[in-house]
Amino acid sequence: MSSKTVIPAPRAIETVERLRKNIERTIRGKTEAVDKVITCLLAGGHILIEDLPGLGKTTLAYCLARSIDCSFSRIQFTSDMLPSDIIGVSIYDEREREFTFKRGPIFANVVLADEINRTTPKTQSSLLEVMGRAKISVDGQTYTVPPPFMVIATQNPVDYEGTFPLPESQMDRFLMRIEMGYPDFEYELDILKDGHLHYDNLEASPVVSKKEILELQGFTRDVFIEDTVYEYIVKLVTATRAESEFRSGVSPRGTLSLKAAAQAQALAQGRAFVVPEDVQALVLPVWGHRLALRKPMSDPMEERRSVEGLLQKIVEATPEPT
Repeated sequence: MSSKTVIPAPRAIETVERLRKNIERTIRGKTEAVDKVITCLLAGGHILIEDLPGLGKTTLAYCLARSIDCSFSRIQFTSDMLPSDIIGVSIYDEREREFTFKRGPIFANVVLADEINRTTPKTQSSLLEVMGRAKISVDGQTYTVPPPFMVIATQNPVDYEGTFPLPESQMDRFLMRIEMGYPDFEYELDILKDGHLHYDNLEASPVVSKKEILELQGFTRDVFIEDTVYEYIVKLVTATRAESEFRSGVSPRGTLSLKAAAQAQALAQGRAFVVPEDVQALVLPVWGHRLALRKPMSDPMEERRSVEGLLQKIVEATPEPT
């Protein structure tokens, strides 16, 4: 193994654990959701948290953002929002006699896109370039958002009243889509006793610096993947393209996303290499939102379960490397 693939695992584990513990001070009993959000951060990706209102989607996003010593902005998406409300607008300066660009809230390290599907597809599409390239083009000029850059979007289920479905190209920009789910009895009892109704009332302070996040993201890209694991990922993606019930298979972007997520999960667990179990655990959250059935169902939630069921069958049918 080359020196490039040697990861300072103890330091990485300590940093990730510090971040995890700080988030779980507020988000209790949702270890899997917390781990997935941290995995997305390490992989340099964006995450979509989808579930019913009131289950802690925004609170989780807020806790992650406030746990990092980086710039943070929150965008509340509404049906009358315009693209310029997100990316910014050029304003004419009479004294200078020229247009100056006033940056919008998207220019932050961590952006909380709250209830993203309450705005129109046109406004949602204004995020495509910045989520894909960390750049924004306005009036012939290109502006770069500062690294690290992560969009944490929340949305209610697509069949919920007053929502717009996200375009497929927008969904493909998210590294993962996860759900929160209802809390267990003991944790809901704790929530009830705490009595906090709004995430603004929660106490959260940075425990990880921007430098540490950038360092972890660099370590993630260097996590070693053995050739048989690469082949395993390609076999899985090929199987989605051969599945007749899918409208189309996973794209190369989806393949690269699974690789990056597996590397991030390995690092978060203190390993300098990816194992097949990393890949298997991430197939559903990384690929589930990128696939649709050839014959759509009237109930979007039922269609999601069918897609995930087919993905699970593919994982079970594909021999894992030894």
